[in-house]
Amino acid sequence: MLGPDFFDRDTLAVARAVLGKLLVREIDGLRVWGRLVEVEAYLGPDDLAAHSAGGRRTPRTEVMYGPPGHAYVYLTYGMHHCLNFVTRSAGTPQAVLVRAIEPGPGVGRASGPGLVCRALDIDRRLNGVALKPPHLYLVDDHAPRRRVYVTRRIGVESSGEWAGKPLRFCWDSPFLSRKLRKAP
Repeated sequence: MLGPDFFDRDTLAVARAVLGKLLVREIDGLRVWGRLVEVEAYLGPDDLAAHSAGGRRTPRTEVMYGPPGHAYVYLTYGMHHCLNFVTRSAGTPQAVLVRAIEPGPGVGRASGPGLVCRALDIDRRLNGVALKPPHLYLVDDHAPRRRVYVTRRIGVESSGEWAGKPLRFCWDSPFLSRKLRKAP
């Protein structure tokens, strides 16, 4: 299992390192999981696409300012939950957004942040929980590493120069929220 020290470091390093790890959710004694294949890094007050842009601190974003290794779960468009892993030390509001998983047994397709949360029954009840049993945690099962692709993030076009920054990390997988554009 990955502990708080794993998340208490550079957000870009965490984003790369979580690829291939298992995201495990325990629900009524049942364990469901998926392998992380797509994430995005959000780099705090300077990052115009981050919820903490400009040092914004609200009840919704407060979890991002807390200690690393916690879940930041928020509702977007009034209907989709999104899961982030808080990184860096307390007071540095950075996080890694989960965009897609390769589903484990009994888990439906999870190609997009909202579908990941729906597939693993993740909602605001888990906002602020430590990433450890019994609710939600990450496991390193030492899966073979694959090539990491780095692209611009998805859906942040209105964030100025930050829209084009290469902060999306993924493996080539049929479960990505958006297919990779590979050079011939």
